[in-house]
Amino acid sequence: MIPSLKNANKRSPLNLKQRTLFKILISIVFLAIVILGGVLLDEGRIVTNLNERNSAPSLKHLFGTDWLGRDMFTRTVMGLSLSIGVGLIGAIGSTLIALFLGMAAATMGKMADRLISWIIDLFLSVPHLVTLILIAFTLGGGFKGIVIGLTLTHWPSLARVIRAEVMQVRSAEFVQVSQKMGKSRWWIALHHILPHIAPQLLIGFMLLFPHVILHEAAVTFLGLGLSPHEPAIGIILSESMKYLSSGMWWLAFFPGLCLLIVVRTFDQIGENLRVLMTRTHD
Repeated sequence: MIPSLKNANKRSPLNLKQRTLFKILISIVFLAIVILGGVLLDEGRIVTNLNERNSAPSLKHLFGTDWLGRDMFTRTVMGLSLSIGVGLIGAIGSTLIALFLGMAAATMGKMADRLISWIIDLFLSVPHLVTLILIAFTLGGGFKGIVIGLTLTHWPSLARVIRAEVMQVRSAEFVQVSQKMGKSRWWIALHHILPHIAPQLLIGFMLLFPHVILHEAAVTFLGLGLSPHEPAIGIILSESMKYLSSGMWWLAFFPGLCLLIVVRTFDQIGENLRVLMTRTHD
């Protein structure tokens, strides 16, 4: 009886790893379908067609049509694809800033550490959305304004995590040996520290993604983000507010639900990656 329990315990981590990988794969496939759908769907379905305006959801129009007869399913998928693209640029920019500042704080001496820690605390003291709105408004909104705003506002938490990880790795024996051999700080950072913090960096990037997408939609909803001519989710939700009192509930329900599903999918990928990395280190 005891050997069978031991065998079950040995198999359970492998099963957990397989389940986690399967969840990650399913999430990635779903997101890939959304992105490809936004690229491949016929743009003719979002042109004005007054003969089919204000249609409720049906087999022909899964998410119904709006006041101009545009297919809401096509608009929603294109909007999600656009939001993912904008979110990707913003998340990559924020991750690079966090990586640079986090490593600089932990490798360039006490003065640099104090200065960067003060900057991190300063940015963390103000809500992301408020700073993002201010930056987007200052830059005149649009694609450039929202991307720069997202890049400059979502790095502080990840930078703090990277700084802590770098300081822990810096005290390792192999790093001390490289220092005694005369290797420069940046050589050690690139060849020793960066490979060790890469998993945490990847997880941080994936967990950052949902916040970036939601904040992009929120700022666009307020009119300070992407152009009104773009089929962005924030614009779709903003326009739909005028027609909800007329009973056209589908204009906001389906785009909002799909946005939450996509955000939750990215969040699940990040959480599953964290579980996978934890089991690998164990």
